[in-house]
Amino acid sequence: MSTKTITKIYLFLVFLHLLTVQLRSCNIFEGSWIFDESYPIYDSLQCPFIDQGLNCIKNGRKDNFYLKYRWQPTDCDLPRFNGEDFLKNFKGKKFMFVGDSLSNNQWQSLACMLHAAVPNSNYTFDRTRNRSVLSFPEFEFTITFLKDGFLVDLVIEEAGRVLKLDSLSRTEQWKGVDVLIFNSYHWWIHTGRLQTWDYFQVGDKLYKEMDHMEAYKIALTTWANWVDSNIDPVVTKVFFQGISAVHYYGKDWDEPMVKDSSGQTKPIEGSTYPGERYAGEAVVKSVLSNMTMPVNLLDITLLTQLRKDGHPSRIVSGASMDCSHWCVAGVPDAWNELLYTILLQK
Repeated sequence: MSTKTITKIYLFLVFLHLLTVQLRSCNIFEGSWIFDESYPIYDSLQCPFIDQGLNCIKNGRKDNFYLKYRWQPTDCDLPRFNGEDFLKNFKGKKFMFVGDSLSNNQWQSLACMLHAAVPNSNYTFDRTRNRSVLSFPEFEFTITFLKDGFLVDLVIEEAGRVLKLDSLSRTEQWKGVDVLIFNSYHWWIHTGRLQTWDYFQVGDKLYKEMDHMEAYKIALTTWANWVDSNIDPVVTKVFFQGISAVHYYGKDWDEPMVKDSSGQTKPIEGSTYPGERYAGEAVVKSVLSNMTMPVNLLDITLLTQLRKDGHPSRIVSGASMDCSHWCVAGVPDAWNELLYTILLQK
């Protein structure tokens, strides 16, 4: 090993030590969005992995201020995301995002961040209805998105669509992965025609009605018990993507005359959100706190609440209003910067 290589390794280890010391006393999820002319860190028009509805520039969004903001924790600085270093550090590893469309939002962001870092590196990409797989053979690295919005089972039976809160049948796909990032929330708050189940089931008993947050807690506990029983923390790191904000009503951020996120071009200033917290936040934190397996919460709620400007809204005429998903490039890039920061410490 050359002296130059040894020096580079030494400097990197020093950097990691200083980073760990700094972040130990810093909540990286508390902060504000600051304007940064060097952002975005990739061009969405050059990324082939983005769903049509999320590529806001391609869809004709005229303003680009929303691309120019960087998440800044109050008490520390985040390391600049380096996609090539990411791929080198995790050579031979498998990452998997499991959850709903917000999980897919984050997967697409990370796919673009990595592709932009090594644009000349060959890749393979395979997408089916419920699964997307991107591999970089040069780095023997794979990131997968697996659609599974409830995590627990939803099955069609004679009674109708049954959401089985204590049943998991697709977990074999979660095994053999080095980093797992789970997510589940938005499907649980659906009602009326948006609700995708007819009954809840616990054990042998069917329930036509149940408090949705109570059902959510039972289901998350089922998931948590599986993780505790089946995941070796030495082999696999587990994350849970926190609750991502929606911006359908201006009154939620003290602008009652504003209908929704359309036309919003800048974040809410400062580091506090005037609206209410989400009921699911307490559920997630309660379940994670009772697990024996260390699970990292990507607590993205505040940083997304402040970004009323980051949604696709209704750019394309005739499209439905979307104030829950996020433009790519955009806000989910910060989620991956936070993921990167936590992984560097480990």
